[in-house]
Amino acid sequence: MAGSSGLTGRQKLGWAAVSVVILVYALFPVAAIFANSFKTQADLGNPTFWPSNWTWGNYQEIFVGGAQELFLTALRNSIGITLIATFIAVVLATLCAYAIARMDFPGKRFVLGTALAVSIFPVISVVTPLFNLWRTIGLYDTWLGLIIPYLSLTLPISIWTLSAFFRQIPWELEQAAQVDGATQWQAFRKAIVPLAAPGVFTTAIIAFFIAWNDFVYGISLTSTEAARPVPAALAFFTGASQFEEPTGAISAAAIVVTIPVVLLVLLFQRQIVSGLTQGAVKG
Repeated sequence: MAGSSGLTGRQKLGWAAVSVVILVYALFPVAAIFANSFKTQADLGNPTFWPSNWTWGNYQEIFVGGAQELFLTALRNSIGITLIATFIAVVLATLCAYAIARMDFPGKRFVLGTALAVSIFPVISVVTPLFNLWRTIGLYDTWLGLIIPYLSLTLPISIWTLSAFFRQIPWELEQAAQVDGATQWQAFRKAIVPLAAPGVFTTAIIAFFIAWNDFVYGISLTSTEAARPVPAALAFFTGASQFEEPTGAISAAAIVVTIPVVLLVLLFQRQIVSGLTQGAVKG
């Protein structure tokens, strides 16, 4: 019988096998899209997984070919809208989470409950009334018209995540800063926020992923390239003729827009794991 602090060799082997199965299951669609992005139009109809003739033609199509304007404009929109929405969500969530963690006021649990309810509310159910409202007030097909709905996706999870971090920070640190002459705002900005930096960073990454991958708002609240993000723009790719499916170009675009997400995870993996684990255990 194994000790309480370790696993037997059979248990380790079992967990390793489960991990491999999950990894293959998760990465197989990505590998398939990657393979399709290097296939010719003739190869796309073949049952083989990997292309018989590797080609950069699909990437040339989205960067210098017929899909250049559609893709690059959408990529610019996605970067700008996502960064702005993430920044606003993190700033607002930081202030809100601090108030929830540090202050006692009527309705505090209601605020958290509402945030949770909003985060699980079906997005598709609010698209039609939001579409009509945006058309009326002039926000349809604009950056602001997507940033505001993106906040409804990113703000609730940001509040929940950050409130857990602020609860872990010793209240005495803020009190000590105030005893030394700092105002409550100065104590928050100079003493609390730096300590909560791992949580803030983790929250920003999560919010960025959510906004970056949105499709429903992007396809429903835009009609031109003025504000259409990449996930929505992929639906408008066309082939060289009406009989040709743009599978290769869409796959190439999907790989390109996945690269920023992968890079963020690889570059900041330690900070993300540190932030998630700190927020999971209350000290």
